Amino acid sequence: MSEKKNKFDTELIRELAAIIKESDLGEIEIEDEDLRIRVSRHEPAPVSIAAPVTAAAAPAALPAAPAAVAAPVEAASAAAAPVDAVTSPMVGTVYMAPEPGAPDFIKEGDTVKEGQTLLLIEAMKTFNPVTAPKAGKITRIIVEDAQPVEYGEPLVVIE
Repeated sequence: MSEKKNKFDTELIRELAAIIKESDLGEIEIEDEDLRIRVSRHEPAPVSIAAPVTAAAAPAALPAAPAAVAAPVEAASAAAAPVDAVTSPMVGTVYMAPEPGAPDFIKEGDTVKEGQTLLLIEAMKTFNPVTAPKAGKITRIIVEDAQPVEYGEPLVVIE
């Protein structure tokens, strides 16, 4: 039989904690279907880990002291994103071209098709394409090449 979905991948959690320790990031969050893992840095405690939750659960207030938290996490930057913005599906580093020296995937003014690659986000040594959710014109590129991004952060605007 297959393993239960609510079992944590402790190696993944260790890798996420190492990324936080090595970078200036305050937290990393990943989500896969009904499992969401958030690892965040809270001083003086080095790392806290969120447990999986269902989408129906109500958000819980963070405790004053650093501790493990079980609550759905909403990206604060998503609320401030322009209406037509494509947001980051993960924490990572943005790359505007498929490789160094190559032309960027997009530039402002380009017309894109639904499903077209807009940029890459590198997370844990894996390059993940971010594709256009709809056809339209790139009116604004909000991020720069090699810029770190958070989950839900606006990347580009397609009108």
